[in-house]
Amino acid sequence: MERFSQKPLPKRNAPFRLNSILFKLSIYWVGRMQSESDKWGWKHVSVFGGFDKGSGTKRWKCNHCNIRYNGSYSRVRAHLLGFSGVGVKSCPAIDNSLKESFQMLEEERVSRKKKRASITGKHSKRIRTPRPSLTCVTKEDVDEMLARFFFADGLNMNIINSPYFHEMIKAVAAFGPGYEPMSIHELSGSFLSKEKERIEKYVGLVRESWPHTGCTLLCIGRLHSMSDSFQVNIFVSSPRGLSFLKSVDVDSVDGAGNSAVSILRNTIMDVGPTNVVQIISYLGPAKTYSESYTLAEFPHIFWSPCSAHSIRILMEDIAELDWLRPVVLCAKEIDKCIISFQNFSPSVFGENLKGSSDSLTARIAPSCYIVQKILELKKEFQEVIVTEEWKQWKLSIQQDIGSIESTILEEDFWSRGHMMLQICEPFVRLFSTLDINRCIMGDVHEWRVQAIEAVKSRGIIDAGALNQLEGLIDNRWDVLFSPLHSAGYILNPKYFGRGQAKDKTIMRGWKTTLERYECESASRRVLREQLSSYWRLEGSLGEEDAVDCRDKMDPVAWWENFGFEMPHLQTLAIKVLSQVSSVAMCEESWQHNGGNPCQETDAGLEDLVYVKNNLRLQSHRMDSHATHVKDMVPSSPIELKRQEVLSSSDRLC
Repeated sequence: MERFSQKPLPKRNAPFRLNSILFKLSIYWVGRMQSESDKWGWKHVSVFGGFDKGSGTKRWKCNHCNIRYNGSYSRVRAHLLGFSGVGVKSCPAIDNSLKESFQMLEEERVSRKKKRASITGKHSKRIRTPRPSLTCVTKEDVDEMLARFFFADGLNMNIINSPYFHEMIKAVAAFGPGYEPMSIHELSGSFLSKEKERIEKYVGLVRESWPHTGCTLLCIGRLHSMSDSFQVNIFVSSPRGLSFLKSVDVDSVDGAGNSAVSILRNTIMDVGPTNVVQIISYLGPAKTYSESYTLAEFPHIFWSPCSAHSIRILMEDIAELDWLRPVVLCAKEIDKCIISFQNFSPSVFGENLKGSSDSLTARIAPSCYIVQKILELKKEFQEVIVTEEWKQWKLSIQQDIGSIESTILEEDFWSRGHMMLQICEPFVRLFSTLDINRCIMGDVHEWRVQAIEAVKSRGIIDAGALNQLEGLIDNRWDVLFSPLHSAGYILNPKYFGRGQAKDKTIMRGWKTTLERYECESASRRVLREQLSSYWRLEGSLGEEDAVDCRDKMDPVAWWENFGFEMPHLQTLAIKVLSQVSSVAMCEESWQHNGGNPCQETDAGLEDLVYVKNNLRLQSHRMDSHATHVKDMVPSSPIELKRQEVLSSSDRLC
């Protein structure tokens, strides 16, 4: 039979060269969906083999009752649904609830089959000439056409992993061979407006929770050195989800501060000044102007550094301690020297020169990572510096590397490097248990406390060095971290009884939080009194359920359930514990926008950036919550039951 013609595709607008491709893809997917997705019963049996090719008769065993039968899919369906008269018995292991779920799947199958038959019949009248060659489409044909589409138009290959791409393919297949793509004017016009309206409706539902939980504005900026322009991207985060608000381009560096002030003011007024608890920014030159303005007009809003960036700075500060800095400098000198030698004689080290693959250490503690990499190659370094290749390389350079050779051969550097890794290891290891994208206020303080305790317990440094380490962290903490972390560490029931009242860093942050949150001294006094009642476990907070659920419930839910007798502290706790502490969660969208800044005057492009970023954020939420791509609201009980049945089917298979 004929295969597809390999004639080049006609030149059209790149995103819309889908007509013939989607038509051919639909032929393949319709057949595939009919044989697999529609026949849901095959997922509940184990097939051992078939008889005559094409007859559909197979040997199979029910996964629920383990009874074996011979027959086609009609017998599988009859066995699972309890039909009689087809030569099989009803499955005795299926209860009424599961049988109802199977009946639901069967009704959906029949409905889809009727719909496809109706659509195919309707559109077949439009096709003037039959295309018998399309019936011999193979998966290889489809894959080749799809790949050609990506290659010809220079599309990002990561699109193939997008859930929206897979949903589109399935939808076209379900519609049938008569599908015709919309025009470019429809796509950039009515369809873009419709998608924006859908997203705004979803954001509207999220917005309803802001008065109760508060929210965090995440502002990320980038300076474009070539165009001297500054782009600001603004997101809003709350327990109900992360949403993209807007992206604005500033014309010049000189105007960056004033423009950022205007952008932030408009955003705060749009979100609601009483709803905004904090702003986390990464704005570069615009930061100083914006922060001073925000503190002046909205004194109750906290301006918080990004925790991920602050932890990296703190780890580099630790590496600068006078008894650790020489280790880092030696490691950097060795690294530079070995790289130079490796360029002279590439075959000596080979792949071993790469050293450690610990990306987490490289990300949050770069200096520690260099030391770690050098220590892992100790044996290789000590062996190579006595080789003939090394001696020849020394003669070819002007630099005197005698001190570096001595450092490599002697044990002092290696022992001090090992000590440094033992000091930094608890900080890095405990950071790996923090999901910085989702960690709430208080978690970072717990990271600090546990890491210092781990260093103390190892006994690797004397009391003087330990006091210097603790003093550095204490002195830098207020600069690098928001006081909301201290309030969160006090109010998070999971950390109850950790001696917060005796920690001057924590109590200093708590004091700052109250002064910013409440301007009235009388209101601050009420909060302090209620905190004392919380610590003394008075009223509902001391009941058995409240104590038992401290580390078993979400902290916000805990305060909602047990904090009703002290409403002022309850409100503060809910708002503090509902906030995130890092911009890391939205940096991917920011980086994607960096190469294509939008202008506020271009409404179409602004809408496109708004829709694109929110769809990407929704896709990330779907990955973490395993929800359907179009389900932006909670599923109905029927849909939840259907998903449960399909999930159990996958486990059985």
